Amino acid sequence: MGLVVAMSGLHGTGKSTYARKLAERFSLRYISAGGLFREVAHRRGLSLKDLSLEASKKEELDRVVDDRTLAEAEKGDVVIDALLAAWMVHNLANLKIHLFATDEVRIARIAQRDSVSLEEARKETLYREDLERRRFKSFYDIDITDLSIYDLILNTGLVSPEGNMQVLESFVKAYINEHGVR
Repeated sequence: MGLVVAMSGLHGTGKSTYARKLAERFSLRYISAGGLFREVAHRRGLSLKDLSLEASKKEELDRVVDDRTLAEAEKGDVVIDALLAAWMVHNLANLKIHLFATDEVRIARIAQRDSVSLEEARKETLYREDLERRRFKSFYDIDITDLSIYDLILNTGLVSPEGNMQVLESFVKAYINEHGVR
């Protein structure tokens, strides 16, 4: 099947950035559940906040993204970037990585990425995350604050992006070398 890396973390932790870079470094495909969610929002003419609110009431919106995520994991040779990646592809993932950073760091990254004020980024992000936490608990009985399923947990706010990539690359490379996966 090939290597399957599940990259999880809250918004602004760098999961998309690092997942893309890992995929490129190890010649793997890159799949973003957040990107799929954004596509749905764009097609419906909704903000992420509004789609999150709608998704909190309609489980089928998440299931579309979940099914696609699982199908991509089954193909192998992939890095999957999703808030629930480790849970959705749990038995298929060779490596489950969780990224985190303080709210201050995450909000600053999101404000810069989306070209919005810190206050707007904080308000929208924390609102969406609260909806998601409750939705994931209600629909899946998943507590996203439970980090016990992860193989590696990395605070991306402590060192430079290059330093974080060194840690991630070393971890994946060691796994490949020791387990002969590829």
